Amino acid sequence: MEDLKDLLPVEAVRLDVRVADWREAIGAAGRLMVETGATTDEYTGEMVANVEENGPYIVIAPGVAFAHSRPSPAVLRTGMSWVRLAGPVEFGHESNDPVTLVVALAAQDSAAHTSAMGSLARLLGDPVTAAALAEAPTPEALHAVLAGERAENGSETTGPAAAAEPSGPEVSATPEPPTASAPRAVSLHKILTVCGNGVGTSLFLKNTLEQVLDRWGWSRFVTVEATDTISAKGKASEAVALLTSREIARTLGDVGRPVKVVQDFTSTAEVDAVLRDTYDV
Repeated sequence: MEDLKDLLPVEAVRLDVRVADWREAIGAAGRLMVETGATTDEYTGEMVANVEENGPYIVIAPGVAFAHSRPSPAVLRTGMSWVRLAGPVEFGHESNDPVTLVVALAAQDSAAHTSAMGSLARLLGDPVTAAALAEAPTPEALHAVLAGERAENGSETTGPAAAAEPSGPEVSATPEPPTASAPRAVSLHKILTVCGNGVGTSLFLKNTLEQVLDRWGWSRFVTVEATDTISAKGKASEAVALLTSREIARTLGDVGRPVKVVQDFTSTAEVDAVLRDTYDV
């Protein structure tokens, strides 16, 4: 598994970049991956085409877009880039626009970057860390926050292992397991998290859902699988529910299982509420 700091070198970070629209924002993120040897120029076009085809589902949280496409010959190695915009731009998302941060991913497969996606989801989901990332004065300072290292003033930055304990409805009234009569059973239920390509936003949502399941003590009763739209249609019958964005839910249509929409893929509070609705608890 690749770590976030390995996939996202400081050379792939640009701050306060001026762009005219969402295509230029993705283009800026794509150029950084070309410059750092992760992709060719063709991959940038593939990321733009992904949004044109599937809609702005890559806007995974308020102000945050996660640009990516399927693994392809244009991906030379798995890598990432980070572009903080000088001004917000509209991607067309119903609730998470406008965007001020574009994180881009180029993946050679669906496995190597799983750990990095989990780390990034936890960082962006923590308000203290998110604020530190938004205020970082230099790429080096931002990279230090991502790596959980000490900031220049000597204070400890928040990393994946030091994320703040969330508050709110997700930490109260933990429900009983879905099959209390069989407490030793493993993987009794499956939930699919779905995105257009199965290697990006679905991994974000998978990590957030697993955080909630861990907090509930349900992890041994429910497994979570990140997948793409095509695979999800074939696997839907195996699942209790499918969690995804509004745009991808429209693409999926009726798959014979509940399709639950999540707006903020980094919010444990929202995912907690969706999970409670799924199990009526």
